[in-house]
Amino acid sequence: MASPAAASAIPSWLVWYLTNLATHPLRTKAITSGILAGAQELAAQKLSGVARVDDRVPKMALYGFIVSGPLNHLLYEVMGKLLAGKPDKQAKIGQLLFSNLIISPIMNSVYLSAMAIMAGARSFDQVKSAVNAGLFRMQKVSWTVSPMTLIFAQNFLPQYTWVPFFNFVAFVFGTYINTMIKRRRIEAEKAARKGQ
Repeated sequence: MASPAAASAIPSWLVWYLTNLATHPLRTKAITSGILAGAQELAAQKLSGVARVDDRVPKMALYGFIVSGPLNHLLYEVMGKLLAGKPDKQAKIGQLLFSNLIISPIMNSVYLSAMAIMAGARSFDQVKSAVNAGLFRMQKVSWTVSPMTLIFAQNFLPQYTWVPFFNFVAFVFGTYINTMIKRRRIEAEKAARKGQ
């Protein structure tokens, strides 16, 4: 974690969070992911002007807790083991490549699969179709945002703050994208009603 001098400048809530992250990483990441996924869905619904908050909020929280948080933890553990002992420059390049070419496509595919199931997909073909329809667009966003945030973290943040930083960035961008999708859907529904 931080040196004693640096630790005194860290807010107590962050010290508490980082301590839990160090002592119980899987549990802490699962809980964090669940809270943020539910909050992101709630924020997107409110910001998009949805008339009534629906049951996707608890579903997203459950998805974050059971699927996203643990899977993300596992994939980054694998990356850490593969890059352990590498020289700093090699490790930084390895982190960029592994996170963008391995972790991001897996996480985005799992997310799109879960969203398709929540939206009513029941067959493998329906889920596969939803993933195929959205994965490349989602990857383009990931391949833009992820390298910039990782390079920023590598150069300006102590490594122990990376998880909260990446969570914050993912929350902001995820909320924005989710809000835009919901607004487009609302506009399309309004246009369809006018056309009737």
